[in-house]
Amino acid sequence: MSFSSTMLLLTTGFLLLFVFTESTRHAPSVASKNDYYQLNLLGGAIGPESIAFDCNGNGPYSGVSDGRILRWKPEAQSWVEFAFTSPHRNRRLCDGSMEKEKESACGRPLGLKFDKKSCELYIADAYYGLLKVGPNGGVATQLASSAEGVPFKFTNDLDINSDNGVVYFTDSSTYYERRDFSQIILTGDKSGRLLKYDPATKNVSVLHRGLSFPNGVVLAKNNSYLLLADSTNFQILKFTLSSHHNVSAPQVFARVDKFADNIRRTDNGDFWVALGSHKHPQIVTEVPVGIKYDEHGRIIKVVNSDDTNTLELVSEVEEHNGRLWFGSPARPYVGTTKSS
Repeated sequence: MSFSSTMLLLTTGFLLLFVFTESTRHAPSVASKNDYYQLNLLGGAIGPESIAFDCNGNGPYSGVSDGRILRWKPEAQSWVEFAFTSPHRNRRLCDGSMEKEKESACGRPLGLKFDKKSCELYIADAYYGLLKVGPNGGVATQLASSAEGVPFKFTNDLDINSDNGVVYFTDSSTYYERRDFSQIILTGDKSGRLLKYDPATKNVSVLHRGLSFPNGVVLAKNNSYLLLADSTNFQILKFTLSSHHNVSAPQVFARVDKFADNIRRTDNGDFWVALGSHKHPQIVTEVPVGIKYDEHGRIIKVVNSDDTNTLELVSEVEEHNGRLWFGSPARPYVGTTKSS
């Protein structure tokens, strides 16, 4: 979930250049304009917050502002409906909606992740909690909506342990819903939680509490630790996992200059951190929208938007089959370009 009070919407055109910095030792190179393109969403919808590819590599899939999860069909060059998170979703009320006031009725899917073994899609919906849906889509099944008697207020992101199917996810606040996310920042709310769901027992437990807007979460390739975006504090935290799936006290993995959103792991074990709005608004010509870290927290690549700042709001950077895919809470499209 990114943060900004100004949401500029773009509908057409190839307006972005990306600058890839392979570290400070190398001069940046610029990707061709013709290499970047946009997959415009179905009419009216915005906010492809998270990007996912299924167990066969098909997609992308993305949840949008009106509660639908869409799937891109390259053969048809169009999006199709795949799933819904609200069990009683009203098409007349919801389809194409961009209104925050309707999210609790229509659903607002945020973090998405496919279980590579079952091919089921797990969903963190801001209002409906943790859900999953089978490979054929449809209405998602709610798995959890509270922990220790405290309802989820703002379920945000998730990842799945590839060995045992345990799901780790974030609840950004126990007081404020997504539609009131600015209050989390303004009040200094520290009620966010890191949680886990065990599909074998169907139990939810709290692993860590007292977090400041916990956001994106991702497991290491060997499932030995996880990273979490501690967004209000402009840092990425590292939690070591024990054999009993408990976590250590957090350590700072990296500090960032903008609000960190979703974190996604690459096939070789590196991590992409998506960056939202500025920590201190200023006029700049290169705005970082994603940083790639190795497992030791060293920066190995930075992606910048060009001086038009047209990709200022980025919620996720997903690397898949040689391309980078960009999610956003405010755009009517998914952007993509080559990863190198």
